[in-house]
Amino acid sequence: MKIKAAVVNEKGAPFEIKDDVELAELQPDDLQVHMVASGICHSDEALKKGDAVIGYPIILGHEGSGIVEKVGSEVKGFEPGDHVVLSFYGCGNCVNCLRGVPTQCLNYAANNLSGVRPDGSAHFKENGKDVADMFDQSSFTTTTVVRERNAVKVPKDLDLRMLGPLGCGYVTGSGTVLNTLKPKPGQTIAVFGTGAVGLAAMMAGRISGCTTVIAVDIVDSRLELAKELGATDAINSKGVDVVEKIKELTGGIGVDFAVDTTGVTSVMESSIKALAQGGTTATIAVTPNHIDLDTWNDLCVDDRKIVGVNMGDSIPQIDIPRLIKFYQMGMFDFDKTEKFYKFSEINEANADSISGKTIKPVLVIDEDYQPGK
Repeated sequence: MKIKAAVVNEKGAPFEIKDDVELAELQPDDLQVHMVASGICHSDEALKKGDAVIGYPIILGHEGSGIVEKVGSEVKGFEPGDHVVLSFYGCGNCVNCLRGVPTQCLNYAANNLSGVRPDGSAHFKENGKDVADMFDQSSFTTTTVVRERNAVKVPKDLDLRMLGPLGCGYVTGSGTVLNTLKPKPGQTIAVFGTGAVGLAAMMAGRISGCTTVIAVDIVDSRLELAKELGATDAINSKGVDVVEKIKELTGGIGVDFAVDTTGVTSVMESSIKALAQGGTTATIAVTPNHIDLDTWNDLCVDDRKIVGVNMGDSIPQIDIPRLIKFYQMGMFDFDKTEKFYKFSEINEANADSISGKTIKPVLVIDEDYQPGK
């Protein structure tokens, strides 16, 4: 079937909305999803400008939400009319998936970042030529086809437009804290960068019972929002020795945990130096930058650790409903980070994401959608 999609024709090119893209046929374990909305993530921009190369032309988008239109013959858990959030694809069969860690799927790159479907077929075509996909999802479309394991069923009474970013940004930040770092009540955490991922990590620190939750950024308006969302302290790191400030706030000890979402070399290094003895930093930004460490003084002597975390070590079918419960309880107000844009405004929305003007842009693809219906 022909669909409308935002296509990036070559490295660094703007999004171009086209209405002649051919969508792949439904396979036995597929869902055909009518897209309602999609968040824009910095990972989309990384692929768009070629930091991580899949191939061009490409249809990006991996924070989609929509309504199931059709299901394949082998689908057991979904039916037409279900509301879903889309996330990454784990094969379900490799040793890591069977251990319950699909973010470490041995086929993760092939299934999500190869530009084709898990069976090697093209997800999309234009004029008979293959168009690459992202995350076996490509949510910058009016309709897409995904595997059953890409989808998470969500309550129909919630506004689908705001839920899509739960599939990546919010589950990555919160999962890094809840699934990987696992702070105990009374411990301390600092989050470097208060974009969508950072604010999700910060709110997860609060949910975990951290008594000191420090937000670090260079934009005062973001720091004010961080405090509204639960940060106990906020540091504008412009012209400030952030490591010394964090130690001041923690009685000279440093924080038990830090999360870096910036990918900036100096900031990542500061997140490690701000740790207490035995502390752990999680680096989760998509970045080409490196860090320079004295492993003896920065790590060994104080028994500090650095961990990389992919997608918050999440199981979307467990973690996304959990985040929705936290939201309903008033503990995870992710919607306060979002701003809606029309699908036709995708280049403006992406520019606002890059500049930081908007924390989490959300493209409303179906402007006729009515929440709760």
